[in-house]
Amino acid sequence: MGLINRLISNKFNPNLAVDLQSKSKSHLDKMQTANIIVAGKTGSGKSTLINAIFREKIAQTGVGKPITQHIQEITKEGLPVVLYDTKGLELSQRNQKEVLTTLADLIKVQAQKGPKAAINLVYYCINNSMGRIEDFEIELIQALAKKVPVILVLTQTLGQERKDFETYLKELKLPVRAIIPVLAKPYLLTGKEYLPSFGLQALIDMTIEVLPEESQGAFINAQQVDLDRKVARARRWAKRYITTAFGVGFIPIPVADSAVLVPMQIGMLAHISSIFGVSLDKSQILSVLAGIGGTGGATLIGKYLVSSATKLIPGLGTVTGGLISGATASSLTVALAYSYIEVLKQVTLAEKAGRDMPLKEIQRLMNSSLKEQFETLSEVLPEGFKDMNVVDWAQALFNKKKK
Repeated sequence: MGLINRLISNKFNPNLAVDLQSKSKSHLDKMQTANIIVAGKTGSGKSTLINAIFREKIAQTGVGKPITQHIQEITKEGLPVVLYDTKGLELSQRNQKEVLTTLADLIKVQAQKGPKAAINLVYYCINNSMGRIEDFEIELIQALAKKVPVILVLTQTLGQERKDFETYLKELKLPVRAIIPVLAKPYLLTGKEYLPSFGLQALIDMTIEVLPEESQGAFINAQQVDLDRKVARARRWAKRYITTAFGVGFIPIPVADSAVLVPMQIGMLAHISSIFGVSLDKSQILSVLAGIGGTGGATLIGKYLVSSATKLIPGLGTVTGGLISGATASSLTVALAYSYIEVLKQVTLAEKAGRDMPLKEIQRLMNSSLKEQFETLSEVLPEGFKDMNVVDWAQALFNKKKK
């Protein structure tokens, strides 16, 4: 059995799973929610669009709370987004005015509650296959755009007519941030032939551009379209922890102190969890921790590497030794982060495909991902430490058998 397999055992502290869950929830609770009005006539494809964008099919499983006769607030525990869904707008002229007034009042009242409750954006949906926009809709869009950004979403976009209608809408010069054609889910053409969905990525990109920075994290968490964006954001945050890990590793020369380093690493994993929006239960978290020895296994590897380095690198126990210890802590921490990100990515893909990933598969994935990360650690080591060849001697030690 390889050295890393001996060091990364299944012995871990189960309390770390509870700690990770608790800290993940804490990060989630601190997020400033994204608050979005979703407006459009009956048949405009609002529910289909909502379920395509957000995880957990919020339009079906979320809690709908009537705000007024014409507006329903949709929320779901663990999803940091609040949607305000307007009922169908095929109303009498008097009721149409009521809808306009009600939406204006909603925007005003929510703004008065502060930035956490303020409406950030409006998705105004029009079914492209209808090929028309009513005067009242134009009036409504113009009124809303004076108060918050509006994105015009053309749903059920099929065929050449989509271009013609889109061109017509652009000629109206409506005060919207963008006009985005969307096919929210694959469309059956004939037999088993489908037209693939499209436009959702463009809508996600424009939404991120429009949302205030404080609410972008919540939207990235809640959306299920752009997994690469979750990965990129999580990796950026992981790199911020490298400096912290280096500091923790440097102080207790010559080895990283698990009493300090492990809680920091658990906090890092919790932050990553909040970015992805994956609600891992305790058994899944235990499987992840089993794959790395509860992060204590990673610290054990660090201690072994640093102690073994005395034969290879002079000066251990001095400033140089502190640098080696710190670089090792940094290396192990970023490897841990990137491995966890890969696990969450695969769990997300499995959930999206309607598959529950077995616990043993999660454990094996975490274990194998951690090993693979040591091959690319040099790309994320802090500047100034790459020339120390920490990765080279670390990888060499991993490949040896423990005698």
